[in-house]
Amino acid sequence: MNYDDLVVVMRRLALEAGDKIMEIYNADDFEVKQKSDDSPVTAADEAADALISAGLRAAFPGVLLVTEEQAESHSAKGDTFLIVDPLDGTKEFINRRGDFTVNIAYVEAGVPTRGVVYAPARERMFYTLADGSSVEEKGPFAKDVSGETVALRVADSDNNALLVVASKSHRDQATDDYINKYNVKDTRSAGSSLKFCLVATGEADLYPRVGRTMEWDTAAGHAVLNGAGGTVVRFDDHSPLRYGKEGFANPFFIAHAPAVELKEA
Repeated sequence: MNYDDLVVVMRRLALEAGDKIMEIYNADDFEVKQKSDDSPVTAADEAADALISAGLRAAFPGVLLVTEEQAESHSAKGDTFLIVDPLDGTKEFINRRGDFTVNIAYVEAGVPTRGVVYAPARERMFYTLADGSSVEEKGPFAKDVSGETVALRVADSDNNALLVVASKSHRDQATDDYINKYNVKDTRSAGSSLKFCLVATGEADLYPRVGRTMEWDTAAGHAVLNGAGGTVVRFDDHSPLRYGKEGFANPFFIAHAPAVELKEA
């Protein structure tokens, strides 16, 4: 894989998909349908998926592509692939809360090594560079050339005053019980894969997820966090979270800055 080409393509496709999504988001109304698993899907999910998938297949025809909105891709086997969630945080989108993202990632040997997370309604974009390090680009965003970027680095966490980020739509008692094991200075809520990015920027130290996710939900944010010096581990045994699992389903996990002293599940 040519990482320079990959980063340029992923960034451009994320921005183009973001434009499609915002056209629908800003419309007076849009249809919400239910998928077979009862999760919601909108025209924005479908339009963004079609755009990103076509772009990735044209640029990288020999690379396996897994995407949330194409069920036939979910039976694919392999540990090196492109993986897409064209609109993560559909509930945030439907409720017009803004915390939704476009997510594109490249997984190598089970590890997300490159990725982009773009939050069009928040005008924030995070991605890995060709060397694997992570940046946040400051808008306004041009499709053909990147603008000013700021290097991302996780916090040097103070275990006596941790900043925790948790899901806005999926917060539950099990999550609160785990968070309560730490000395927490403040807790904030965020939607979608933005939670990984808040750990990557140092705006949070810890993001525990005690709930169902799929690899397309997490891969891009995981790549950004890796590139900022952070890590993502399984909730049960604190081993690294791997990708290419059966059905692309994740176990519970913890995303964190390395200085955080993790508590047992």
